[in-house]
Amino acid sequence: CDGRAFAKEQYPVLARAYPTLRLPDLRGEFIRGWDDGREVDTGRKLLSAQGATLLRTAMLDYYNQDTTGTSGIVGMGFNNEDSITDLREGSFKMPDGTTFSDPVIVMSDNGMQATILTSIRSGYAKGITVRPRSIALNYIVRAV
Repeated sequence: CDGRAFAKEQYPVLARAYPTLRLPDLRGEFIRGWDDGREVDTGRKLLSAQGATLLRTAMLDYYNQDTTGTSGIVGMGFNNEDSITDLREGSFKMPDGTTFSDPVIVMSDNGMQATILTSIRSGYAKGITVRPRSIALNYIVRAV
């Protein structure tokens, strides 16, 4: 299935399944079974495409703030003589959404501090969840 058009006269049964007279383009796609009301993948329509989730790698996000402009450390977490130390004042979000307040928070890491940029692709999970891009198909079992 490469998105190719076909003639209704030549393939009338296929034309009923694909009234646009074009096959779906499945090149490079993972096939995902259509939800069809099961509520595992709500909101998906038959033959709809779905983008991949993003995978954040090598990021030690001490502040749990997945927003553009906040700080994050890239590297491996070690507390030794070649670590960098970051002193932060104020309160920070915890994983459960509550606020942690401390006048001075000291964090060490053997990495480089940078500003987080999460606005590259909006509408995708920013946590470590992985799903490849996919297309929803309806699996049909035919008894012969």
